[in-house]
Amino acid sequence: MSLLRSTGTIGALTLVSRVLGMVRDMLMARFVGAGFASDAFLIAWRLPNLFRALFAEGAFSAAFVPMFNRIMAREGQDDAEAGRRAAIAFAGQVLSVLFPILVILTILMMLAAGPVVWAMTGGFPDGGPDKFALARHLTIITFPYLALVSLTSLLGGILNSFNRFWVNAAAPTLLNICMIVAILFFRGDSPIETAETQAIAVTVSGMMQLLWLIWSCRRIGVVLRIGLPRLSPQVKAMLAVIGPAAIGQGAIQINLLISTSLAARFLPQGSVSWIYYADRLNQLPLGLIGIGVGTAILPLLSRQIGSGDAKAANDTQNRALELALFLALPAAIALFVSATPLIRGVFQHGAFTAVDTFGCAATLAAFAPGVPAYVLVKVLTPGFYARSDTRTPVRIAFIAMLVNLVGNLTLIWSLGPVGIALSTAISAWVNVILLYIALKRADHLTLDARFRGKVLRIVAAGVLMGVALYIGNDLLDAHMSGHFWQRIAALALLCGGGATVYGIATIGLGAYRLSELKGQLRRRR
Repeated sequence: MSLLRSTGTIGALTLVSRVLGMVRDMLMARFVGAGFASDAFLIAWRLPNLFRALFAEGAFSAAFVPMFNRIMAREGQDDAEAGRRAAIAFAGQVLSVLFPILVILTILMMLAAGPVVWAMTGGFPDGGPDKFALARHLTIITFPYLALVSLTSLLGGILNSFNRFWVNAAAPTLLNICMIVAILFFRGDSPIETAETQAIAVTVSGMMQLLWLIWSCRRIGVVLRIGLPRLSPQVKAMLAVIGPAAIGQGAIQINLLISTSLAARFLPQGSVSWIYYADRLNQLPLGLIGIGVGTAILPLLSRQIGSGDAKAANDTQNRALELALFLALPAAIALFVSATPLIRGVFQHGAFTAVDTFGCAATLAAFAPGVPAYVLVKVLTPGFYARSDTRTPVRIAFIAMLVNLVGNLTLIWSLGPVGIALSTAISAWVNVILLYIALKRADHLTLDARFRGKVLRIVAAGVLMGVALYIGNDLLDAHMSGHFWQRIAALALLCGGGATVYGIATIGLGAYRLSELKGQLRRRR
């Protein structure tokens, strides 16, 4: 399957999930707002959400998928079915080791919820003991999601290896559906009670996602059974990779965890919520593009590198970088130029006030320059993991996290949430630059003439789109605070108009030709 087609499959289903996520966040903003209960829930949700990002979208793909594919290819040279059986047996060994570890870890984390929340928030100096107690209570409710999503990730890695990308990409929609149903039909009379129903919905969604992937695996004849834990050489090798891979792939999420903790400790009430809502829009391109491209190229790169075809691997990464920039750069420009009308149109109603809009929009504009970097990190790191190199991305991730921490501690005092967002964007670009330098020095990546020629044209098309959006802001911003369908129409006109200008400019400037896009969408024979 072509890179664009695979990315499109994952991206389309991720888009459905992210649209539902926007609906969920709009309902959260309306019924919970950006204050006491919202801050407490978002702290409780941050850790299990972090593990989802690290494992479901990062470490398991980086560590498990290449090894699963290598075993299947090696053992299946003469008999494809033998290779399949060997790979599934390896997955069963991983499950037998992983399951008890997750159960014990989840129990310990639930028992230690108080110290964990205090470490993240400093006890919420702005909200006092009641806010801390609520955050601790909600954390206990959400923590089982950690184990459930990790098991889901193992099964998702198997399905991705059999090119069933859509099944795993569809799973997160269950999270958003559960949370939407909870807030529409089971919310309480107060923001605190509504936050509690959301925490329960998180864990229920984890159960539903796991059942969905178990059923999907059974449909293709994959049944894993839990046996006595045994650290076989292959399992040891995977476990040695998975920890560093989580750090390397999750640098952005770890940075956000640090940023959220600092905001809870040192910034006024509501700041945690501003960062969260701004990051929800900021993360949309990462989910649609970065995770889609990164997931699609990892099995392909693993096979190309395993067969010694370095030229094909280099071409794959060039086309992935090209596609990522083509899709991510306009998203960054749109989020920067139109931050205020976007936040107003999506979130400003009910308990989410105009003051919240301006604070959240400024934070989003500071996040936006990092959007291409967040995506490129997901595209560059498979170049290391496909070669079983986890140390290099981890070292680079630590440097990026240090840059983020220094930036936070420097900028938070003068810029507040905006400083936190800006330091996150800067650290993401540091991560990208160092990843590229490492691949270049190892002779694993050379930017070809086609890529270099397209980048300037993509940038020019993005600038033209930015001018169109700037004009559109003045025309449509007044409609962003109207009734529901008025807001939807205004958002559709703003986003659709910007996308149309970008598409026309892209073709007009020769960044992409229609024939190229059509060719990418066709299956390779």
